[in-house]
Amino acid sequence: MDAKLIVDEVRLTPILISDPPLLNTQGVHQPYTPRLVVEVVTRGGVGGLGETYGDGVYLDIARPLAESLPGRSVTDVNSLFALAEETGDVPSSGTDTGVDASGLRGVRTAEKLRLSVVSAFETACLDALGRTLGLPVHALLGGKVRDEVEYSAYLFHKWAGTDDWGAALDPAGIVAQARRFDREYGFRSFKLKGGVFEPEREIAAIRALAEAFPGRPLRLDPNGAWSVETSLAVARELKDVLEYLEDPASGTAAMAEIAARTDVPLATNMCVTTFEEVPEAFAAGAVRIVLCDHHYWGGLHRTRELAALCRTYGVGLSMHSNTHLGISLAAMTQVAATLPGLHHACDTHYPWQTEDVVTGRPVFRAGRLTVSDAPGLGVDLDREALAVLHDRWLGDDGTFRNRDDGAAMRAAHPDWTPRDW
Repeated sequence: MDAKLIVDEVRLTPILISDPPLLNTQGVHQPYTPRLVVEVVTRGGVGGLGETYGDGVYLDIARPLAESLPGRSVTDVNSLFALAEETGDVPSSGTDTGVDASGLRGVRTAEKLRLSVVSAFETACLDALGRTLGLPVHALLGGKVRDEVEYSAYLFHKWAGTDDWGAALDPAGIVAQARRFDREYGFRSFKLKGGVFEPEREIAAIRALAEAFPGRPLRLDPNGAWSVETSLAVARELKDVLEYLEDPASGTAAMAEIAARTDVPLATNMCVTTFEEVPEAFAAGAVRIVLCDHHYWGGLHRTRELAALCRTYGVGLSMHSNTHLGISLAAMTQVAATLPGLHHACDTHYPWQTEDVVTGRPVFRAGRLTVSDAPGLGVDLDREALAVLHDRWLGDDGTFRNRDDGAAMRAAHPDWTPRDW
């Protein structure tokens, strides 16, 4: 075993990053959201980076896993899953708590939590391995099939906040938001986070986008907030303009019923987020597009396994996004570059984030990111910025260390509850 590839130290740095007041079916984004930065340092002095959710339940899994890694090789990423199970139990309070607001991916389970933690460790190991060998991560995954990765503008109904975007609470506000994304980043497709207002209002917003950007791909994602009948009504109204309708209703059975009664393609990042959920959904024809996410699926290698399954069953592939920083964006771009069946632009929240822990912000041109050929992920840590965001986490009284969109909404509207349409 090459001593240069042996893990010498693992550093975990929980941080709080600024987040604008973006609205979704579970409430509104808090002023700060927790993230976790993972550094794997080898005996050769090379450090690799990973990033994932930073809520307390994730930290509880990450800490014992970090303690068990020194002495192992950064090449041994397949053992991370078993190691995560061996090193500690997931607190029962962190599971089966309904919709997971940090990703809106359905019921949160112990396995899903572990996979989201392992993903950051795997990414950090691959980054360290690539830096040691002088190879980009995409080369470690088999090589890139594209030099650029296309991303989609992520539109939100939002309140006015401390950012310079202002409010967007009606179709005109959504169109104005889209025009700025088009002007500043060159995005060619647009996704609207729905489930916030009555469906008629969100239909009007998509119609306004179709008028302002004729021929552009449009997506609508209400995060399972609608009934089957409401979903079908929206699909009928927007069948001529939607690229796909994402998770209109909750659960595989409801999605399958909708899919059987509409020609509008249905996509998901809620009813198919683990391999165990694939057989039922694919057999039932519940979805035509799966949004992959290396945080959800357990890393970059497993994302490629999911892509292979989708190709086998003729299911399309897109990519989901969470409130992420530059480390995750680099990992998303590296794995996306290796997926031949990725025929839809990837989601990204990144333009909404004003803070980062990497040196230099990635630059979107014509809605695309150039795939880095630099060793590893191709991004470097800004330690000063990391320290500032970690100090914010240390100084927090617990209000923001666990993301809770519902609590943030009730702080402004005490009687608010999630609505089903």
